[in-house]
Amino acid sequence: MSDLTCAILLSFVVLSVKHTIGDYVLQTPYQVLNKGIYGHPGGLLHSTLQALLTLPVFLVLAPSSVGLGAAIIFGEFVVHYHLDWSKEQLVKRFNFTQTDPKFWYLFGLDQLGHMLTYVAIIAILVS
Repeated sequence: MSDLTCAILLSFVVLSVKHTIGDYVLQTPYQVLNKGIYGHPGGLLHSTLQALLTLPVFLVLAPSSVGLGAAIIFGEFVVHYHLDWSKEQLVKRFNFTQTDPKFWYLFGLDQLGHMLTYVAIIAILVS
């Protein structure tokens, strides 16, 4: 396996672990309950933590410049925030609960959106 292939796979692992830490270990009820209120500090805090937790991937695939690294972190913040906010809007609009299969479809789409964001981050870093 080439060094680049190893770096890409390791980067995806790093981003997946950071996502798990940010969404399941560090996320507080304050963040969870307020992600659906646009601009609320709870949702902003959650997305800021997720963005900052992206930094370790730069130890595996370094950005070509500080500006590119900053743009990736900012982009992760913006995308993460809006994916979570959009999911919460749909859950509230349609009154989905955790017992409704459609809640889990939205949850899965939200998680897929985050994973695809990580694919995009890696693609940017290797290009």
